[in-house]
Amino acid sequence: MKFKTTPYHFDLLKDNDRLSVFFQAIDDYEGNMDLAYDLGCGSGVLSYFLSKYFNEVISLEIDEKAYECARENLSSFDNTEVINSDVLEYDFTKKADLIVCEMLDTALIDEEEIPVLNHAKKFLKENGKIIPQGIINTVELVNLERHYIHWDEGANYEEYSKPVVYSEFNFLNDIKPEFDIDLTLKTDKSGTVNGLMITTYTKLTDNLIVGPLPMLNPPLLIPLEEKSVKVNDLINIKLKYIMGNGIETIKTEYY
Repeated sequence: MKFKTTPYHFDLLKDNDRLSVFFQAIDDYEGNMDLAYDLGCGSGVLSYFLSKYFNEVISLEIDEKAYECARENLSSFDNTEVINSDVLEYDFTKKADLIVCEMLDTALIDEEEIPVLNHAKKFLKENGKIIPQGIINTVELVNLERHYIHWDEGANYEEYSKPVVYSEFNFLNDIKPEFDIDLTLKTDKSGTVNGLMITTYTKLTDNLIVGPLPMLNPPLLIPLEEKSVKVNDLINIKLKYIMGNGIETIKTEYY
C-alpha cells in the first residue's frame, strides 16, 4: 500500500526496522479484538496494521496535515475511524482491548507518551494491553564534543563508564511525569568527563525489546560541568526532568 505522508512521517516510514517491530508486536497480540485505539496515529501505518485484526480501530491525530494523510490512507477501511483531536481533549466513550501509542522519544522527555497514557488508559478494559508495554533507560558518563543537549545523530563523544539501568516503566502503571534520581557511576578510564548519555530501550511485548533505531529513540547527550577523573572513580550526579515537558526541563549536577 502506498501511503500519503508529511515529510516527517515519510522519514518514519523509511525506518523499516521500526515498522517491523511494531508490526510484530501487533501480530503477536493475544486478547479480545473488538476495539483498538491508535493514539497519535501520524500517517496511519500502525492503524493499517491494526485494521487487519480488530473489529474497530479509532485513530487520533492532533496535527491537521498528518490527520488528512491518515484519513486518505485509511479511507477504504470501514472498521477504522480517523479523528483530528488532541488525545487529552477527546471524549472517549468506549473502552478498548488494546491501546497503541507511539509517542516515543528518549526517556520520554520530549514527547507526550506519559501524560497521554495516564489519561487514555482509563479507557482500557480491565485485561487490556498497551503497545509498547514500557521502556528501560540506561545512563553512562561521556566526554562530549558539543556542550549542549542533543541527540546522537552522528555526534562525537567518548564513553567513560559502562551503561547502567536507572529506570524502567510499565505503561499499565500510573507514572509521575516528574522524575529525579541520584546516580553513582563508576569510571572505566582516566580523562575528562563532561556529559551523560541516556539510551532508551523500548519493550513492545514480553518477548520483544528493541534498542535505538534511526527514527526511534536515538541516545540523548546531556552536558555536565567538566570534571577530571581517574579509573574507578565514583561520580555522584543528580538527574531531573519532566516527562512530556521537553528537554529544557533536564537538570544535572554533581553532589
